[in-house]
Amino acid sequence: MRLKGKVALVVGGGQADGEALGNGRAVSLLFGREGAHVVVADRDMASAEVTAKLVADVGGTSSAVHLDVTDEDSVRAAVEHCRTLGPRLDVLHNNVGISAEGGDVASVTDLDAAVFDHIVAVNLRGMALVCKHAVPLMRAQRSGAIVNIASIAVRLPYSLVTYKITKAGVVALTEHLAMVNAPYGIRANAILPGLIDTPMGVDRKVVASGRSRAEIVAERDARVPLGHMGTAWDVAHAALFLASDEAGFVTGAALPVDGGMGLDVGGSGHRPPPPVGDATPGG
Repeated sequence: MRLKGKVALVVGGGQADGEALGNGRAVSLLFGREGAHVVVADRDMASAEVTAKLVADVGGTSSAVHLDVTDEDSVRAAVEHCRTLGPRLDVLHNNVGISAEGGDVASVTDLDAAVFDHIVAVNLRGMALVCKHAVPLMRAQRSGAIVNIASIAVRLPYSLVTYKITKAGVVALTEHLAMVNAPYGIRANAILPGLIDTPMGVDRKVVASGRSRAEIVAERDARVPLGHMGTAWDVAHAALFLASDEAGFVTGAALPVDGGMGLDVGGSGHRPPPPVGDATPGG
């Protein structure tokens, strides 16, 4: 019960259709199991309500609110909902981001200005707007934990230019929040997920490519030094640590949850061979 009695706003707590569990839903479930009242916020209200029900099914308390991070009035209303629950907001978890599905491209010379603006509005401006409205509530109570989801793409060669730019901006935003809000007892940290088996990471690629899920999973697993992708639970447990009092002296950090991918500074995209003498599949 590391979040007992706390109010946690999970932005992006719904998820797309797919076989795997999404990061926002996993975070919501874990926060609920750990005692928080979870405010599940998503632009897809039906999906947010599904997550809220699942939180209740595991013994947590929750509510669902509509939140479109590109609409400041929507952001304001979601934070005001949190204000009615305490009135307080102890944890803000920002789990938003689009990439290829938003029309991102591999070269800056191919940028479409409207596409660029939309991805920036979701990935970076949206997070900043939620923080704009959440931070005053945290300052008034002189405590709070912000966890922003960035990406290990900020540290690796990564082809989609707008996604990389915006996620690097999320890290910079997090560092800024940590610095200026430390006197108020507010901590801000970022998580840098690597390849995670989620609907956004895998199932959308299955639909877009027409390839089998098993083929895409195997291809992604092969790029991870630990030998397999992470799951949404890996991201959720990192988020729980950063949101809890156990991380009470941690602020301004960018925590990789990537199976070692961030160590591949040369950008080979391949994991190292096993140590000599280790058994390998097939002998």
